[in-house]
Amino acid sequence: MSVSGVVFLDKPEGWTSRRAVDEVAALYAEGSKPPKAGHTGTLDPLATGMLPILLGEATRLASLGAEADKRYRFSVDFSIATDTLDREGKVLARHEVAGLSQEAIAAAAQAMLGEQEQVPPAFSAVRMQGKRAYELARAGKPVRLRPRRVVIHELVLRAWHPPVAELECLCSKGTFVRAIARDLGAKLGVGGTITALRRLSTGGWPETIMRPWEEIRAHPARHLLPVEVWVSPLPRIVLGEDAARRLVLGQRLAGLPGEAGLHAVFVRERFVGLAQRDARGVVHPRLVLASARAALLGA
Repeated sequence: MSVSGVVFLDKPEGWTSRRAVDEVAALYAEGSKPPKAGHTGTLDPLATGMLPILLGEATRLASLGAEADKRYRFSVDFSIATDTLDREGKVLARHEVAGLSQEAIAAAAQAMLGEQEQVPPAFSAVRMQGKRAYELARAGKPVRLRPRRVVIHELVLRAWHPPVAELECLCSKGTFVRAIARDLGAKLGVGGTITALRRLSTGGWPETIMRPWEEIRAHPARHLLPVEVWVSPLPRIVLGEDAARRLVLGQRLAGLPGEAGLHAVFVRERFVGLAQRDARGVVHPRLVLASARAALLGA
């Protein structure tokens, strides 16, 4: 695959994540065939912000983003509750918020920190009975989703302009911000409807690295970053070619002391794949790029 790397898209409002992947992949088509492409965590059409899109061989590394924590800034209207938990849904109830204080919102937000069970929204892509939950919800069928374990690391009130609060959160994979708004409103005895949502970061990548669609479309080559950039947050293991050949053949490498955990493996400045170093200093191969394997083995 000649096209491989990551594009940090600032997803436009109104686009599905699938559309974003298709639009970006089309920019890097070789002839009429776009490269394999995927994203690292769905954003609702209403949402904007960071959507890393991986192309070619880099798609094999999508889990580095999908499993990572995400940071969001969002606005919640406490005066209404909708069926979709956002402003595009049907209004189910209205609430009086005249007595709601900034201090009460901040305290309720702090009370939501930590590991917890979160029930996904009925209008979500979670599967139930072999279908997406939103398909059942749109058909008027009851949707009862099982809670999932999530972690809310931070939830901070940034502004309060009744009836809308602006908040920022850092949360684990699988966390629904719409559900955070719903649950925060429930704690306060009011509604909780998302009116704006922006992903600021995936896996600690800064907001400044993402680019708007118009800029990427105008200069595609400039905004396709190499896979080495995508794995740069991981600690490195740098190997010689002989050791790297053994690793890509599936062999473990002993006698490499250092920090335990997942590492990016390099031969000089070229990324080879991922490996897990255990507490004894033994390195176990986890993922090898086909292009690196071919280069090392002469295939």
